[in-house]
Amino acid sequence: METPVFEEIDPASDCDCPGCAHWRRVLPHPTPHRPFAHPAARRALALAALTSAALGADHTAPTPAAAHAPLRPGVPADDGPETPQGGTAPLHGPAGTPGKPSDTGKTPETTREKIIQRAQKWVDAKVPYSMTSYWSDGYRQDCSGYVSMAWGLPQNEWTGSLHTFGTRIAKAELQPGDMLLFHNPDNPENGSHVVLFGGWTDYTRTSYIAFESTRPHARRAVTPYAYWSNSARYVPYRYKGVVETPLATSPETPPVTPPETPSATPSPTPALPGTDPRRGGRPSAAPHTGAHAPASHGVPGYPGRAMFRPGADNPYVTQLGGQLVKKGFGRHYPDGPGPRWGEADRRAVEAFQRTQGWRGGAADGYPGPETWRRLFS
Repeated sequence: METPVFEEIDPASDCDCPGCAHWRRVLPHPTPHRPFAHPAARRALALAALTSAALGADHTAPTPAAAHAPLRPGVPADDGPETPQGGTAPLHGPAGTPGKPSDTGKTPETTREKIIQRAQKWVDAKVPYSMTSYWSDGYRQDCSGYVSMAWGLPQNEWTGSLHTFGTRIAKAELQPGDMLLFHNPDNPENGSHVVLFGGWTDYTRTSYIAFESTRPHARRAVTPYAYWSNSARYVPYRYKGVVETPLATSPETPPVTPPETPSATPSPTPALPGTDPRRGGRPSAAPHTGAHAPASHGVPGYPGRAMFRPGADNPYVTQLGGQLVKKGFGRHYPDGPGPRWGEADRRAVEAFQRTQGWRGGAADGYPGPETWRRLFS
């Protein structure tokens, strides 16, 4: 009788069945270049060999049942995302071979728009999750490789190194393109995960759009803040190389003239258009005609993002609100639009942006040039 051979094997790092999860916790980390196999299946075969040898050659070993648990797309695991990841590695070529060493530690400049665009490419392509495979752009197909790709880093990083490329920020400072990072230094494969922040879903800031690489593939999904599990352990970071877009006004738009201050002596000079003498020369509550901003093809000139920020008080806010009401987005105004920017204005703008098919950071409720153009066209 031939003595069965037992082989020590490593648990499969990309399997979420209870067997693999258990052996990943109790066994040392896998040695490089050793084959991955499913321990439950291999031990079942060894046991079958022993049984066959004991009963005689006429008995056939039973076929082991499939040990892998079925994938559960979109359903968070009880113990976290269970997204094991690779370590720091260079970008890989089309054949999956490592490329030339790059300038590690560098933080190439990029913009928030480019970060979200790159993240969306993997979502559109439904890039499969894998800690050992590399996509055509050279980045590893796991959570940390995904953020490395979106930020345009010169190599694949992991959750233990990504924080060195960012600056820690507060929840209130989060903007599209920032990351939410959870790294468990004691056991990096137990819950460690990273996602890209794509923008708040509403004014309550209790959920947001998350871009992430997880099983079965890269996705963009509404996610409770900060994550489905281990929420208190996620830390927001801003990429050091991000170039903030300046709050620039349109080149064709002259700067807004400060409202006149009434003098102690009444002046017979008539009030300027868009001002109300009863309000001390401040902008009137009536919709502004936009006469001071040159129009283009019937669309009033865009006054600049600075006109639509918390605390802003100017006639352009009233003009914007009046157009939103005209377009059917006035349900958020309890008393009608006015010159002071508020949450009602932001929610009305967000509702309009969503009708344009925009989501995430593109529908944050703050009007940019394109929102302004579409609203007034």
